[in-house]
Amino acid sequence: MTAQPIETVVPAPQHGAEISVPLNRLKASPKNARKTPHAPATIEALAASIKAKGVLQPPVVEIERNGEGAPTGAYLVTIGEGRRQALRLLAKRKQIKRTHPVRVIVDADNDAHEISLDENVTREAMHPADQLEAFRRLAEERGYGPEEIAARFGVSAHVVRQRLRLGAVAPDLIAAYRGGGVTLDQLMAFAVSEDHERQRQVFDQIGPHTPAYAIRRAMTEAKVQVEDRRVRFVGVEAYAEAGGAVLRDLFTEDGGGWLEDVVLLDQLVADKLAGLAEEVRTQEGWKWAQAHPDFPHGLGLGRVYPEAVARSEEDVAAVAALSEEYDRLVSETDAAEMLPPEVDARLEEIDKALQALGPDFAYRPDDLARAGVIVTLGHDGVARFERGLVRLEDALPEPEETAQADAEGGGEAEDDAPVGDTAGAEPGADEGLAPLSEKLVLDLTAHRTAGLRDALAADANMALVVVVHAFALQVFYPPYDQPTVLQVRLGVMGLERYAPGVGEGPAGRRIAERGEAWAARLPNAARDLWAALAAMPPSDLLDLLAHCASLAVNAVRDPHDRRPGAWGHAEVLATALGLDMTTMWTATAASYFGRVSKARVLEAVTEGVGQSDADRIAGMKKADMAEAAETLIAGKGWLPPLLRTAVPEPETPHGDASTSDDDAYSFAAE
Repeated sequence: MTAQPIETVVPAPQHGAEISVPLNRLKASPKNARKTPHAPATIEALAASIKAKGVLQPPVVEIERNGEGAPTGAYLVTIGEGRRQALRLLAKRKQIKRTHPVRVIVDADNDAHEISLDENVTREAMHPADQLEAFRRLAEERGYGPEEIAARFGVSAHVVRQRLRLGAVAPDLIAAYRGGGVTLDQLMAFAVSEDHERQRQVFDQIGPHTPAYAIRRAMTEAKVQVEDRRVRFVGVEAYAEAGGAVLRDLFTEDGGGWLEDVVLLDQLVADKLAGLAEEVRTQEGWKWAQAHPDFPHGLGLGRVYPEAVARSEEDVAAVAALSEEYDRLVSETDAAEMLPPEVDARLEEIDKALQALGPDFAYRPDDLARAGVIVTLGHDGVARFERGLVRLEDALPEPEETAQADAEGGGEAEDDAPVGDTAGAEPGADEGLAPLSEKLVLDLTAHRTAGLRDALAADANMALVVVVHAFALQVFYPPYDQPTVLQVRLGVMGLERYAPGVGEGPAGRRIAERGEAWAARLPNAARDLWAALAAMPPSDLLDLLAHCASLAVNAVRDPHDRRPGAWGHAEVLATALGLDMTTMWTATAASYFGRVSKARVLEAVTEGVGQSDADRIAGMKKADMAEAAETLIAGKGWLPPLLRTAVPEPETPHGDASTSDDDAYSFAAE
């Protein structure tokens, strides 16, 4: 008989035994209480830790058995599924073998589901403050840099830098954080600066509910943000090259920061603006040029404007022909992704030919010789050039008064004494053509004023010229040169101080372009304005009147200048004009959502998109919610209530009106 081989039976490991099992014989347990899969970042961190230090805590396993109760040779991981997945990730990357031995502990007595639940419920994570200090100790005692620590714990180097910065906060604040007196957001705000003394100083000043942004502002109040217009103008690189220090915020996504040397920054801005001012003065031939961070209002500067360049008939025809050809070529190739080489070359030739013919508008040489330019810094960090400004001492002298005007009352006298009467004159002496007394001059000119008023009221066309003349003088000419009889004042107010950048918006650009077009049409000298307006057709006068009057509109709700009647009229005017602000303003994180409460953001999303989208972002942090709202609202035409225009109500038949005009104004003002 042939001898049968004897089967060797390997006894199953006993409860609590620590054994080594090949990785490919470890399986996920169906009894694991954790059903939600581990986050990929968690597995990455575990894999990095195991690669650097091995499996520090052996997984707990259960023997897998077949239907007959016999061991299959595999083991089900009851506790440590994350470690098993991390090991499999290392094997997949060929950093360990598939049969890599794994030290495990066998549990043969306890219920697998219960101990899995117990392991997840009863454990307590390390307090973040302990973790911060532990990271700091690794850096200080072991000499590990952020990259080395990141590799050993499976996180990014940026995260390590953040934790090291937090761990370096003043010990008093770490202790307060550990005790619950400071939140993590507040601690991150303190960590903006490494100055422990300043951290303690601000900590002593704040209350327990002070928001993080307020702490961050207090920590950096003597510094300049990188988003500041001065920084954008000079550039962080130029500032750093000049020896300036930059404080970086490790806890913002954009890596923003602050410039610490404000004096150096201001000096760099002043130097760059001055260089641009001198450059434009030299190149364009102005008498003077100045540089200012902001436009110096209140100097009483006059202004000259470029005038249309006189061209010969041949040049006019050449410009028209070249412009027509340019427009035709652009129109014909508009749909093409790339211009044909011959078209591109021809367009360049046309452009050079037009430049050779010179600009359509230019300043006169005598204006360049007495006027100047001021270079300022715009809200967006771009230099602005205000050309054609005239100082008071450079203004052209007014023409001398005629002898006739002098005879009609040019002298000065008191009461009924003749102007120029001398003390030694004999009574009854022949005075000849002595000047009229002041009292008589007042009497006569008052009668003449009454006559002018009566005559002007009877001539609507001339009244239009007079009003436009008075308005245009105030808009386009200096305050010291206002030759008009009409006592009306336009309260032209700048809007940049209320909303920086408003002049760069669609409405602001159209206003500026309209003003530049009118300035080119009007004469440089105020004394010549009347003749120019008197020759204009009524339609042009109305257009100029509309432009000038529009600049005096003030619907700003300034709490220091309460004008409820005017605010109510603004609503009435908007309705009458059919104002549509959706073409001029868009709700973004910067323009609205980042500047209002979360409740306002959710209200806007609910109105503009729907309640479900508002609910979806309700749990986000403020900055994330603002960005999400911007994306959701984009293209929806949503406006905050202050920018909405009421729909005009249907006209009420005469005799059925329920409210007066005054009531309507009062209601709108409320």
